[in-house]
Amino acid sequence: MNSVNFPASIIRLENGLTLIHQEIAATPVVVADVWVRAGAITEPAAWAGMAHFLEHMIFKGTDQLPPGTFDYTIETQGGMTNAATSHDYAHFYITIAAEMLPQTLPYLADLLLHAAIPADEFGRERQVVLEEILQAQDDPDWLGYQAMAELVYADHPYGRPVLGTAEILQQRSPEEMRCFHQAHYQPDKMTVVITGGIALEPTLAMVKHAFRGFASPPPCPAAAIAPVPTLTEVRRETLHLPRLEQSRLCLAWPGPGIDQLETAYGLDLLAAILAEGRSSRLVRELREDRQLVQDISAGFSLQRDCSLFTVQAWLDGDDVDRVEAIVCDRMDELATQPISEAELARAKRLLCNDYAFSTEAPGQLAGLYGYYGTLATADRCLAYVPTLQGYTTDRLRHLAGQHLTPLRYASTRLHPA
Repeated sequence: MNSVNFPASIIRLENGLTLIHQEIAATPVVVADVWVRAGAITEPAAWAGMAHFLEHMIFKGTDQLPPGTFDYTIETQGGMTNAATSHDYAHFYITIAAEMLPQTLPYLADLLLHAAIPADEFGRERQVVLEEILQAQDDPDWLGYQAMAELVYADHPYGRPVLGTAEILQQRSPEEMRCFHQAHYQPDKMTVVITGGIALEPTLAMVKHAFRGFASPPPCPAAAIAPVPTLTEVRRETLHLPRLEQSRLCLAWPGPGIDQLETAYGLDLLAAILAEGRSSRLVRELREDRQLVQDISAGFSLQRDCSLFTVQAWLDGDDVDRVEAIVCDRMDELATQPISEAELARAKRLLCNDYAFSTEAPGQLAGLYGYYGTLATADRCLAYVPTLQGYTTDRLRHLAGQHLTPLRYASTRLHPA
């Protein structure tokens, strides 16, 4: 099945797995990117961190594939492989010469479908993950984000760190991880994206052969997903951190999830108007003219259930109250005063150019298709540019009034201890 104008083929196999394929004849490289709806949002609270820990353990081999064999095979062919886990998904990808895909894709499929999760490797890799948690807790940006996420999301899984906690991970067992793996790494939750110098027919045959023989899903504890609480006031938290040289301020407004893409894209435009480039409103006023901040940025982070609009500033601690008040005033102005046509045209140009630049390479396309294919449908990515171009200044002003009120947001402040 294909939407009109969507350049890739989308094929749902008999077992429920989705294949997205786009041939790029001009490149000798292929990217195989496998996306699984098995992020941290699928974990029971008592298993927090399991999805990310499993990402590590996937590479520890299967009954047919000893630990290290997969990485060695990819690297000796000049390829590269990596993986990532978020709240909404986990994905695993290889970049390899096109002629080597028939030899390497079966290895990746074997890891994903039949991960052995051996007890000795489980214990060793847990120490690696625990070290990762310690390093994260030394990172002011990570600590600030987690504090802000807890303010916004409370008991929803988005309020928990993807890495989990040392206390919880120390209690987990290989048997529990095998249960989680077999329950969630199922064909109906998996999208295989292949882009680059290979035609559809051999790709389809290859995927059908490699991604077969899924284990039957066992009974497994289900995640209890609490609703995201509605912000009814300004929530604040202040952290004093050692080794922090400069204060940081993060303001966050919850926004719509993947089911409201048109609104999400409008919030992208508002972020660009506020803080994309030297001539944007907050950068020009707070950094260039008043010199109250060393830097300031704004962004909209799209997630499945509830997204985030954030404004972040790096500044001297004495100016935090003043800067927060100014940002809130500018948010109010977005809703109450006209946005100029020139500002809107500039924001559209920046975002449309960024989108164009993000679709040039096979790996970028695979990531784009996999992300949308996992959270919504892959062809929804085509709506980005037309939706941006359709926004008017009046619609944006209305959007700001709906979602970016200075009366209800989360404020996280980081100060040197």
